[in-house]
Amino acid sequence: MSDKKLYVTPDDVETLMFDWGCFKLTSTPEVTGAKSFSTGVVVVDPGKGHERHNHPGTEEVIYIVSGEGEQMVEDENGNPVVQKVTAGCTVYVPEGRYHYTINTGWEPMKSFVIYSPAGAEQELKELPDCRIAPPGEIPNR
Repeated sequence: MSDKKLYVTPDDVETLMFDWGCFKLTSTPEVTGAKSFSTGVVVVDPGKGHERHNHPGTEEVIYIVSGEGEQMVEDENGNPVVQKVTAGCTVYVPEGRYHYTINTGWEPMKSFVIYSPAGAEQELKELPDCRIAPPGEIPNR
C-alpha cells in the first residue's frame, strides 16, 4: 500500500514559515504522488508580501480565498501589471514571469496556489528566511 495521500488537510503537512507569512504544500509528488502539478495554501500577513520573483519553466495559478491585496504579474513585454485582488479572484502567472503579492488589508490574505509542473515549490525551502514546522505543530513565527 502506498504512503501517498488522496485527501490532505493543511494540518497533515509541514509549514514553511517566512517573515511575510506561511505556506502549506498540500499536494506534491512526496505528499500525494502528483507529478504534473503541486498545490498549497499560502497565508500572507497584513501589510506584508513576498518579493518579486519568477519560476522558470513553471506556470502558476493563484486563487484568492480571503483577504485583499495587490498582485503584480509582468506582461509579455516585461512590464509590471499591478491589480487589486480580493476573495474570488484567480491570477494566472505564465511560465517564467516575474510576480509579487502584497497583503493590503487588515486581516491575513489566504490563497490557494497551483504550480505546473510540480517542483518550483521546493525552491522555497532553500530561501534563507524559510523555517519549517512539522505537520500538526502550530507555527511559531
